[in-house]
Amino acid sequence: MTVESTARVRLRELIQELAIVHEKVTLSSGKEADYYIDLRRVTLHHEASQLVGQVMLELLDDAGIAFESAGGLTMGADPVATAVMHAAARDNRGIDAFVVRKTQKTHGMARQVEGPDIAGRPVVVLEDTSTTGGSALTAVEGVRRAGGMVQAVAVIVDRDTGSKERIESEAGVPYLYAFGKDELGLG
Repeated sequence: MTVESTARVRLRELIQELAIVHEKVTLSSGKEADYYIDLRRVTLHHEASQLVGQVMLELLDDAGIAFESAGGLTMGADPVATAVMHAAARDNRGIDAFVVRKTQKTHGMARQVEGPDIAGRPVVVLEDTSTTGGSALTAVEGVRRAGGMVQAVAVIVDRDTGSKERIESEAGVPYLYAFGKDELGLG
């Protein structure tokens, strides 16, 4: 086991400080929870966003996932993809970002996936957090329709509510996460 990076330690602190809200909430999946992880408070934070990119890039690199573009279902994935793109640029790596709409546009170019073309390219689908895996699976479907070759799904925080099993089963790709709920004191 490797020594935990300084970026990962600091990102965990910021998630615990900024993103975890202890109250009863209804999640986008319709499930109820005693806490909410509002990762937009992290992914859009001046310090944390840089760490998100670095930690997610390290996660994917450590897993041996080769990819040229990263993105996911708007809006949770948008700042994660942008952070990965910027972290890669700091390392002189050309990784693009893309955005997946919930449904295909009916006007203009009628695209569901926006950004540099992903057709024929290895890509990863990102998400801030996942409860049922539904958003990530919607993104995977849209990406595949656009010709992208999905290499993995990666999230910042896994709630340990079945997303990993569902995504790996239905999408047939690895599911990676930077932090489990136990690491954040939510076990």
